[in-house]
Amino acid sequence: MKQLIINISLAICVVALFILVFVFMPRTKKPAVQDVEAAGELLPIAIINTDSILKHYTLAVEANDRLMSQYEESVLKLDTKSKTLQKEAETFQQDVLNFQKKVETGAFLSRERAESEQAKLQKKEQQLMAKQQDLENLRQKLSNDFMNQQAALTQQLQDSVQAYLRELNSDGHYHLILNDAVLMNKVAGYDITDEVIEALNARYSK
Repeated sequence: MKQLIINISLAICVVALFILVFVFMPRTKKPAVQDVEAAGELLPIAIINTDSILKHYTLAVEANDRLMSQYEESVLKLDTKSKTLQKEAETFQQDVLNFQKKVETGAFLSRERAESEQAKLQKKEQQLMAKQQDLENLRQKLSNDFMNQQAALTQQLQDSVQAYLRELNSDGHYHLILNDAVLMNKVAGYDITDEVIEALNARYSK
């Protein structure tokens, strides 16, 4: 269970940081940076806030809700099976104690009777071990399934955002489109996050 939660936490962190830097080469000749600065104009750079995109992009929100629902169902399923197995293990331990007490007090009428009871306990032990292994296999499968779905979602979101940014910058207007996570300071006039979110949601609604 701890490993599953760790994997999920790491996966969520991957989604939150899925865009580092987008670089687009201009398709038309641009003025030198010094000329732009001298003219008091904005540089051909845009900034996006990926946290805001993940928070307001409908595709990301809906996909995250689905993943969280699946995670909750997986946790519930594992918890239910774990509790059932724990009860069976406790019952088995009590059966072992009862068997030992009968042996110590000579309660069995014959050796064959004692051996038969011991064989039953050994069979129960093997069954419990098999169920424990099945539970571990299920835990690993659910973890792997979640990670695979998370990776697919990350790729889908990245492809979607990059596709729009390529379309947005089809005329080569921007030299750079950056994630503000890589910036030390923010400068007014460069952030196009709201525009990107509005466009992404409009495309997704279609």
